[in-house]
Amino acid sequence: MPAYLAIEDLTVSYGGPPVLHRVSLAVERGEMVALLGSSGCGKTTLLRSIAGFVMPDSGTIRIEGRDIARLPPEARGTAMMFQSYALWPHMNVADNIGYGLRMRGKKKDAIAARVEEMLRLLQLEGFGPRPVTQLSGGQRQRVALGRALAVSPHVLLLDEPMSNLDYKVRLELRHELRALQKRIGITAVYVTHDREEALTLSDRIAVIDAGRIVQTGAPEEIFHHPSSAFVAGFMGADNAVDVVASGGGIAAASGDSGRRIRAHFRSDAARLAASDASANGADLVLDGVVAQSVYVGQGYRYRVRTDSADIWVQAPERVAEGTPTRVVVPRSALLLFP
Repeated sequence: MPAYLAIEDLTVSYGGPPVLHRVSLAVERGEMVALLGSSGCGKTTLLRSIAGFVMPDSGTIRIEGRDIARLPPEARGTAMMFQSYALWPHMNVADNIGYGLRMRGKKKDAIAARVEEMLRLLQLEGFGPRPVTQLSGGQRQRVALGRALAVSPHVLLLDEPMSNLDYKVRLELRHELRALQKRIGITAVYVTHDREEALTLSDRIAVIDAGRIVQTGAPEEIFHHPSSAFVAGFMGADNAVDVVASGGGIAAASGDSGRRIRAHFRSDAARLAASDASANGADLVLDGVVAQSVYVGQGYRYRVRTDSADIWVQAPERVAEGTPTRVVVPRSALLLFP
């Protein structure tokens, strides 16, 4: 059975080198898929292609089997929530939420009823007459979401809608949005460069690099089983050293070592030990010196200078810069790539 939203071999070039290279993605009904990648990777171009603001060079975009790739935005059954929210400053909350319905020629009574439904859904009861210029960032985000949902879209498209909010509000709204999406069962595609946001919000994540989807999977799969060094680094395993197999374990590669592999690991998977401490034979052991100490609230983050590389390690205890130390990484925490 075909996916609810099916993108096949989509290529976009803007008349120059391809920004998207034959991208294919399937999104099931009621699923939220996050498009995760760094700036310029093509994730927003993919979202805007679904919305109809970008015309592809080739490929198809189907919703419930209907190819919408060449249709204008208003004929696609999608609604987009922009990074800037794009609310009308001269309108109050109710008029902003009902804007799309008015553009579709709905009757006043039907618009008013739908707006009230959105205000209840988003916990904004009583806010209808209020000017949007008097709202907080989090409230504006809810209004923008209400405007997108009011038209009952087949697919909700969200372009980094929380990037302008402070951290505390972002955390609260992240969980609200996820609960709301689950409750109403809407199909959604969410663009973000924030790893934590993608992990907490989505059913599946599609990691994009240089215009290609390099891995798609459940958040747990992407986090624990990245398919490449790029995905491993993007998911937080940003420590990387060249290693060789050594007597059933893993050892840092030296000058004329044999076949090398690249080992990635997260800073919280490593631990600091005394420079003469013993370790399990299967663990990776790197000797070095504490070059930098950063307090991060729940302990410290250390940059340890070793012969192989500078390694970041998190530890609860205070260690002075310049202290000789040993970094120990369990074999199970190593992500190995050619």
